[in-house]
Amino acid sequence: MDSAWKSPPMHGIPTLDGFDLKLLMALQEDGRLTNQQLGERVGLSPSQCSRRRSALEAAGLIAGYHAALDEEALGLRVLAFIQVTLAAHNAENSRLFRMLLERVEEVQEAYAMTGDADYLLKAIVPDLKGLSRLVNETLLAHESVARVRSSIVLERLKQSARLPLASLSPLG
Repeated sequence: MDSAWKSPPMHGIPTLDGFDLKLLMALQEDGRLTNQQLGERVGLSPSQCSRRRSALEAAGLIAGYHAALDEEALGLRVLAFIQVTLAAHNAENSRLFRMLLERVEEVQEAYAMTGDADYLLKAIVPDLKGLSRLVNETLLAHESVARVRSSIVLERLKQSARLPLASLSPLG
């Protein structure tokens, strides 16, 4: 009998065994794998893989599945990192800026930071005119923003959404 899930330890992180980690690694590589294909990769039956996958999803360890689109092929050729400094450092201004970010599709990721800038944004646009519009007409035009500094990516050296699961593995 397959015990697809162990009860979480006291600190709230579920206990994963080697099969769980192998399953997560395989799904990180290809989220479209069937339970049959997963079973072949991790050494379990399709039904065991199905139960484990369902348990991992229910526990929130698998947050979702998506198609990875090719931005270059879609004409989105300029990737930029943008540092934003707010005009005032208070809860209301921060709330207004976060609301702005929700509406700006070009911003793929946004982080509140320590240091010189308050936020670091990762944005993708078709061209330099698109970046200029984003910076000047959207970000700098917003009441919450005092300063913006952008850096354009010349070459992407590595891109990965994979988490370092091997470091969690009892298999090493």
